[in-house]
Amino acid sequence: MPRRSLQQWLDYQLGVHLRGVDLGLGRVGEVWRRLGAPRPAPVVITVAGTNGKGSTVAFLEAMLAAGGYRVAAYTSPHVLAYNERVRIAGADADDAALIAAFERIEAVRGDVPLTYFEFGTLAALLLFADAALDVAVLEVGLGGRLDAVNLIDADVAVVTTIALDHQDWLGNDRDSIGREKAGVARTGRPLIVAETDPPQGLLQAAAGHGARVIRAGVGYAVEPAGEHWHWNGADGTRLTLPVPRLAAACQPANAAAAIAALHALRERLPLPEQAFVRGVAEARARARLQRIAVGAGELVIDVAHNPQAAEVLAAWLAAQPARDTVAVFGALGDKDAAGMLVPLAPYIAEWELVDLARATERGRDLASLTAALEAALGPAPHRGWADVAAALDMLLPRLQAGARVIAFGSFLIAAAALRWRPRDAAV
Repeated sequence: MPRRSLQQWLDYQLGVHLRGVDLGLGRVGEVWRRLGAPRPAPVVITVAGTNGKGSTVAFLEAMLAAGGYRVAAYTSPHVLAYNERVRIAGADADDAALIAAFERIEAVRGDVPLTYFEFGTLAALLLFADAALDVAVLEVGLGGRLDAVNLIDADVAVVTTIALDHQDWLGNDRDSIGREKAGVARTGRPLIVAETDPPQGLLQAAAGHGARVIRAGVGYAVEPAGEHWHWNGADGTRLTLPVPRLAAACQPANAAAAIAALHALRERLPLPEQAFVRGVAEARARARLQRIAVGAGELVIDVAHNPQAAEVLAAWLAAQPARDTVAVFGALGDKDAAGMLVPLAPYIAEWELVDLARATERGRDLASLTAALEAALGPAPHRGWADVAAALDMLLPRLQAGARVIAFGSFLIAAAALRWRPRDAAV
């Protein structure tokens, strides 16, 4: 029987478990034990939170690499290719490595059902264990306490932000969600809390786990300073850092949380100040306020997919020079579409709504998007489209004339916008 391709493996994984999400460590933990449960790296940093996880991982990865460490990162979801999820020493895992890891998992899985995410997490952990790493950085997929990433005891854990998202799984308020995300904490080990006003549920759960909480505004602080900013630690450490290339106003807070995590590990992973400086300056994360020039205009692509992330996007728009701005927007059915539209309304002249139900059974169709738009904004100029490319093709003359187009609402929207190529080859 010929070996499956990577895409065939991914298609297969979608059918192994009857449910797309099945939180809990019992099944995936059993398969991990059958694989020998190797530790993925001598030092493990786990990152949880509603928004900012991917950027925080990018900062950690860049800072550690700048300090000369061999580091790997596991993130999800991917934007353009599945391989992005597993990155070792700055390079995405190739198809052959992922296939080999999936084959190892399948050989021991027996009749234990695994979800798509659990397969991917186990594959990443196996590849990391074989890669002679110094550090592995793991991004939680959903929640924390029951997420497959939480199989691994982190030396330091980070919780970025707590906002309403995935309420069906995590709870309907910040306290409940915070308790779930605090599950990545470990007794006696540092837990970096990146918000200055975290929910009490998070702090109470962290205390219950016996974690050593290092909280923004208490254990460390961000101090703006014009073209630079300072990271100030409670022990008197002071770093002078550049404004991150990652553009949103929240990014210094994400970078600061990454620095706090590494500062907590300073005896095991010493880093010179220049590694922090380079890491802040060089960190990249695809589709995080990614700006692409098109003629005299620009296409801005962002993975914002909940109201808190939309507020960050709106704050960025508010700080930009005024110009003709159009939004290309689509959302999944379990997302608060209306809540994403409201913060951006003052800056958007026209809405181009994309039918994601054509791309995935989880997507909102045009009727649902239109209803959300009208509920949130009342009568607002809008049109509907079968896909992102059709919307951007129509907007091309406007872009070339100097308009700004914001594509957001879902990783699927971001991916399609990144793949789009203007029909005019001269652009």
